[in-house]
Amino acid sequence: MQTADLSTVFAALADPTRRAIVARLSEGDAAVKELAEPFALSGPAITKHLKVLERAGLISRSREGKLRPCRLEASALAPAADWIDQYRAMWEAQLDRLGELLARTAPRSPPSATNAEGASEAPSSRAKSSAARVRTATTSKKRGRRHGRTK
Repeated sequence: MQTADLSTVFAALADPTRRAIVARLSEGDAAVKELAEPFALSGPAITKHLKVLERAGLISRSREGKLRPCRLEASALAPAADWIDQYRAMWEAQLDRLGELLARTAPRSPPSATNAEGASEAPSSRAKSSAARVRTATTSKKRGRRHGRTK
């Protein structure tokens, strides 16, 4: 198996049909005909998708008589996973800092404060729910811009 660069791996995974093929192969090897079943695509179209995945190093194909079984080469996903993990660590650190900031700046109520249901509510749970609201609001703003809506 030849190692492909990160751009080639992401380009191969950009297509939903190819992602579905990778997902199916994560369950085990499959023949080309079996991979084509869920799609309303011609044989040549499926073959093109498989060639893209093969060039990216994500799958390998062999020949067993008339069958051409495909196998997922999961190790080819490692560079993409490593690249994504760098950013996951950054976002988690930023969210942790935001949670700490909210915990420090949230209005403090006496420990005997109760919520609407009469149950005691800890300040840390309020800070966590505030962080979740900020995270949701930020995500909503990003979605709005992506779909052409303005702030």
